[in-house]
Amino acid sequence: MKGLEALRGWLASHGVTDAAMESSGVYWRPVWAVLEDDFRLLLVNARHVKQVPGRKTDVRDCEWLAQLLECGLLKGSFVPSSEIRDLRDLTRLHKTLVRERSSQVNRVSKILELANVKLGSVVSDVMGVTGRAILDAMIAGEDDPQVLAGLAKGTLRGKRRELAEAVPGLMRDHHRFVRRRHLELIDELTRQVERIEVRIFAETSGPFGSALDLLQSILGVQRRSAEAILGEIGDDVSKFPTAAHFASWARVCPGNHESAGKRKSASIGKGNVWLRDALSQVAWGAARTKGSYYRALYYRRRARGGPKKAVVAVQHAILVAIWHMFTTGSLHEDLGPDHFERHDKERRKRHLVNQLRKMGVELEIKDQAA
Repeated sequence: MKGLEALRGWLASHGVTDAAMESSGVYWRPVWAVLEDDFRLLLVNARHVKQVPGRKTDVRDCEWLAQLLECGLLKGSFVPSSEIRDLRDLTRLHKTLVRERSSQVNRVSKILELANVKLGSVVSDVMGVTGRAILDAMIAGEDDPQVLAGLAKGTLRGKRRELAEAVPGLMRDHHRFVRRRHLELIDELTRQVERIEVRIFAETSGPFGSALDLLQSILGVQRRSAEAILGEIGDDVSKFPTAAHFASWARVCPGNHESAGKRKSASIGKGNVWLRDALSQVAWGAARTKGSYYRALYYRRRARGGPKKAVVAVQHAILVAIWHMFTTGSLHEDLGPDHFERHDKERRKRHLVNQLRKMGVELEIKDQAA
């Protein structure tokens, strides 16, 4: 910390107003945190500022970076405010712990299979009320199938016979010990996830409440997804001049690879994996919503490029909508499932005529107005 403070003082003493640094992992973040209040900073992609090969050193890299900055040839990467960065840390930690909890639940199911206990074939969620009650009883040493089946709750009471047939197995002390450790870890992860959710709710309820309301007005966007998206993009999209720039930054726009007059398939790139993950969940939810524009878009694109390209198209449409919503401050308005039919009647007419002609039907087209 003393070294960074000394750097800040040295730069100020020499009248420096602008500084640039490469985005190398997370090593730039402490430097940025110390300098961001006193200087205009640029975070640049290292691949975009490569020096001419030969005699490569860190000092020469700095000299080259300073020369590019002096000439105004650097393009900075998007860096959100410190409040958004703090929210991003929380949402990413929340996602990581949820994934780890799911992994532990899968391990519990694996242990049950190794012990020849087919509980998962009857109970859809082994960590539900009935599943957890049976697991706790088995760990405590209960092995009577009828007693274990009698712990069923709700609709599973009608499956007591199936439960009694599924729970007998080859449960040994080893399996009980390992399963107890997994359940304790799951419980601890659940407590940590709940604490993080409380902290996220407290940090987003005040200053970011309006942004969350805008995001949740989109079909398929729930509170958790809205928090994850907000943590990655922030509530200010003014740094992106157009929606196309915004989608390009997120790497959910069509790739472009053309050479010698031929267009080839191009990857959209990796982009922000955390944002892509949140957008993927939202896009699948929107594509399953009946009577929505996104569902119509998904099936329209799936017919031509398959489900993966179709869901990327839905992600792109959602990001474009987010840019316009944050720019204008207006809630989301779905275009409707008949959007393409209303805006592409002539193309649809030609498509239907061609389909009929392929079937051997000869017809004469007359305009109704004429």
